[in-house]
Amino acid sequence: MCETCGCGDPELVPVELSRQLLAENDRTARHNREHFEEAGVLAINLMGSPGSGKTALLEALARAVGTSVRLGAVSGDLATDRDAERLRAAGIPSVGITTGSACHLDARLVHRALHDFPWRDTDLFFIENVGNLVCPAIYDLGQAANVVVLSVTEGEDKPLKYPVMFLKADLVVLTKVDLLPHLEFDLTALQDALEKVMPAPMMIAVSARNGMGIVELLSWLRDRRGATSAPLSTIRPARPVKAPSRSHRS
Repeated sequence: MCETCGCGDPELVPVELSRQLLAENDRTARHNREHFEEAGVLAINLMGSPGSGKTALLEALARAVGTSVRLGAVSGDLATDRDAERLRAAGIPSVGITTGSACHLDARLVHRALHDFPWRDTDLFFIENVGNLVCPAIYDLGQAANVVVLSVTEGEDKPLKYPVMFLKADLVVLTKVDLLPHLEFDLTALQDALEKVMPAPMMIAVSARNGMGIVELLSWLRDRRGATSAPLSTIRPARPVKAPSRSHRS
């Protein structure tokens, strides 16, 4: 059980205490956002289920942009920093945030991590949240945009089952689409579900394995950067995206 939000259990976290926690979090989130905006860094809150492909997506972005764009990340996990290790191996400066029993990151954890990280030297800063389709959507971290990663192996009904997560999403990245020929996944049903829960439905289909959709994702990030800070015209693939030689990982 989460020690911070109670995972929706009113007996564990009284309503008034929950309001106080969220108010304090919002103050720290505004502080984080002021930092990011002043430094011209586009901060993205990357959310999704465990195994949805969040880390693999960032690895694919790193392969695509090479050194033309400065990427950075913090990666949340309950017990390990394995995702941060994978990102560092991919060339993305990263630190892990272990949350213990907490099922989400909060603004305080992110702010603390920034003190030990050269985030001002990045163009795109990803906050890879703890794998969860519920709690991460509740907490503002100071990001410029929310991106939800949903894999085709999770099924097309997730937006209807977890509407709060998708209600607050600026973009849904549908991952592992190279597996579609082998699955009974109804893409039209997913699009219909997103139209019901997202105020401005936006989805990009990608494969971290073969690079499909990465160019479109980079274009979206470029547009977001232009909307929130100085345009970054160099956000573009530095070289063709190649599939990793190792076995596929989420």
